[in-house]
Amino acid sequence: MDDALIEKLGILADAAKYDASCASSGAKPRSGGKEGLGSTTGAGICHAYTPDGRCVSLLKILLTNHCLFDCVYCINRRSSNVRRARFTVAEVVELTLGFYKRNCIEGLFLSSGIIRSPDHTMEQMMLVARTLRRDHGFAGYIHLKTIPEASPWLIEQAGLWADRLSINLELPSDHSLKAFAPEKNGGTIKAVMGQVNERIVEAKEERRRFSPAGQSTQLIVGADDATDRSVLETSGTLYQRYGLRRVYYSAFSPIPEASSVLPVKPPPLQRENRLYQADWLLRYYGFTVEEIASGGEGGMLDLGIDPKLAWALKNRERFPVDVNRADREMLLRVPGLGARAVDKILSARRHTRLRMEDLGRLSSGLRRARPFLIAADYHPVGGLTDRLDLRQRLVTPSSQLSLF
Repeated sequence: MDDALIEKLGILADAAKYDASCASSGAKPRSGGKEGLGSTTGAGICHAYTPDGRCVSLLKILLTNHCLFDCVYCINRRSSNVRRARFTVAEVVELTLGFYKRNCIEGLFLSSGIIRSPDHTMEQMMLVARTLRRDHGFAGYIHLKTIPEASPWLIEQAGLWADRLSINLELPSDHSLKAFAPEKNGGTIKAVMGQVNERIVEAKEERRRFSPAGQSTQLIVGADDATDRSVLETSGTLYQRYGLRRVYYSAFSPIPEASSVLPVKPPPLQRENRLYQADWLLRYYGFTVEEIASGGEGGMLDLGIDPKLAWALKNRERFPVDVNRADREMLLRVPGLGARAVDKILSARRHTRLRMEDLGRLSSGLRRARPFLIAADYHPVGGLTDRLDLRQRLVTPSSQLSLF
């Protein structure tokens, strides 16, 4: 690899670290075969995490950090004073194949600033994926970030070669988008999501390949004054209307020479974590946004405890739950019981009345669940769920680690 390419890689890999979209779960297994290269598995690719918790797996790069847009929260905005670089299609293909053959990566995540026009940029990204697949038999994972305003035909072509497509909504409300990224149009972005969703549904019905790992988006948290409730309301709408596989939450990172409308400090990284936990409840545990938000105050989630425990502590009258009689919906609301544990409980109780010892084998979160459960040999004594200090009993206080 020559020095110029290494320098470009340093600039454009660093510029891509703000995209929180590195997950390949959902990609269908695919083998490169005798003449192909690479493969994917149902479990997805390997992941790595930076010290601040961001996922940086794959070869995660921008095609270029030049951009026509001037979004105030973006380090690559038009008015930013960062070093610029641009890969050619051939260079991205060469890097991907080179890293793959050296067993450094298992796929490619490719995003880009907007150069010349949305169509030109989208075409270049599509060509990378097409060249890898068609000319080199690359069967590894490919995630392409689609460009707002690009031609629907180009986005459809991209979906033929990529495992996943995504388009960043970035901010949860049209009002914030207009204030922080006036050149972006929330309606256009959602129209692209709708178009991609239609193609994914059609492809499944026709049993052909089009973005088989679905589509996703990213919301920046803490750049505007949006509450957690409004962020989750936006996520709920995106899941319902556009069939998104994932919404990623990225805590705002202060950037050099930032606009005065942006906050000086980043939000607590814990806020990002609580939103991911809440998102999980929204998608897999049957919670509504209203229920999740009710566990916090003023539309913000409780940073001290997870959203499920926060909801349970504010709805104590619904506990304890009889593990041998309660329906699945209520068992899913017991802190400490995950979806898999609940399924195991429902299966096991067809054959026997469950005791606490049995639950200990079915769930690793029994300590947290104990105050909220009734079992064949156990009933919380003294109104355990009514205790004022229940929260303190369940939450281990954090302590400063020591090197010695």
